[in-house]
Amino acid sequence: MSEDNAKEQNSIPTSKVQRSAKFVKTGFKVGGNYIKHYSKKLFNPDLDRTELNEDNAADIYESLSELKGSALKVAQMLSMDKNILPKAYVDKFSQSQYNAPPLSGPLIVQTFKKYFGKSPEQIYDKFNLKSTNAASIGQVHQAELNGEKLAVKIQYPGVGDSISSDLKLVKPFAFRLLGMSEKELDIYMREVEERLLEETDYELEVRRSIEFSTACSGLNNVVFPKYYPQLSSKRIITMSWLEGQHLREFLQTNPSQELRNQIGQALWDFYNFQQHELRAVHADPHPGNFLITPDGKLGIIDFGCIKEMPEDFYYPFFSLTSTNLLDNKEETIKAFRKLEMILPNDTPKQIEFYHGMYKQMIGLFAKPYMSSTFDFSETAFFDELYGFGEMVSRMPEFKQARGVKHFIYVNRTNFGLYNILHELQAQVRTDTYKPHVMAVV
Repeated sequence: MSEDNAKEQNSIPTSKVQRSAKFVKTGFKVGGNYIKHYSKKLFNPDLDRTELNEDNAADIYESLSELKGSALKVAQMLSMDKNILPKAYVDKFSQSQYNAPPLSGPLIVQTFKKYFGKSPEQIYDKFNLKSTNAASIGQVHQAELNGEKLAVKIQYPGVGDSISSDLKLVKPFAFRLLGMSEKELDIYMREVEERLLEETDYELEVRRSIEFSTACSGLNNVVFPKYYPQLSSKRIITMSWLEGQHLREFLQTNPSQELRNQIGQALWDFYNFQQHELRAVHADPHPGNFLITPDGKLGIIDFGCIKEMPEDFYYPFFSLTSTNLLDNKEETIKAFRKLEMILPNDTPKQIEFYHGMYKQMIGLFAKPYMSSTFDFSETAFFDELYGFGEMVSRMPEFKQARGVKHFIYVNRTNFGLYNILHELQAQVRTDTYKPHVMAVV
């Protein structure tokens, strides 16, 4: 993390007017990039969109990282949906998984005074005003109290209050980048807004963190910080400091296959235990939320985003991935109707088409569940997965909204998990926490 003062931010645009002005300015830049692209294309008809995408990605990312909050969070989410964005956006936006310009000291002190009526120095024995990690909706500072090393997460001012208006501002960009229909984009944005509102409520996060870390405490090689509700508030969280490396740093140490498998197994168990035993899951599997501790355990440092799975989604969805239900066409179509993947007005021809496509899609997605172990280093599996996703994203039949809203975060969670396991090149036992479903004969 750069400690360069020039890169610190002394203020964040918090009013609606300031924030929308920032977007309008970015819109002009993006428009300018298009003009530049098309004028170059006059002289070079073969010019592809790589440079245009890179320029746009850089401009949009720069403005999102200054605005922080939900705008940056959407960028972070989009970078994980690797099959719906041009590569330049994925590369640029995935930076937001690790860092954004940190806030200056005076802004931090101001936040403490607002919520505790005291400065950080009056609360902790030691408090480092330089952040160790700045992300999309908050940044982390090191502190000490009674000899214990603490991590203090502080939310950026204005983030919680600007979610709805920010998402309206992000909409035209998302529209252009994702090519979704208006209805589909609305469902996507509503679900994102709901999760983000929860994510900016740090009191809720502390309660959930304690609840989930207690529920998951029996898992092998998974560790959690201890949370301090009395030193936390709506915009500040205090927890014990976990030593460790983020995934990228860990992989640079060239860990043994055995250690990769151990971390991979911990991740698999952590996610599948939650999905199948708790029916609610940590729905933000980007690498910045995990640490690998010096003794080879997986540290979970963020419970901001939790997705609960209602029964009418859970049973049909996991019956499709984990039983022989897909072999029974009639029952499969029934499940697809429950999940709104096949809609009431579809013609017999459309039903036939969607049944075939979704069967193929789920068959692919479910591959890791179909045997007792799976090797996530297999590039062929990921090429097939992304290749299929890319093909579907270009098909007019998928431009209309399909599937209940729960898919947005459940897919994001599972694909995010697959991606991290792929980066780890881990071999994992996939039969440790199985879905609770009835097999159909």
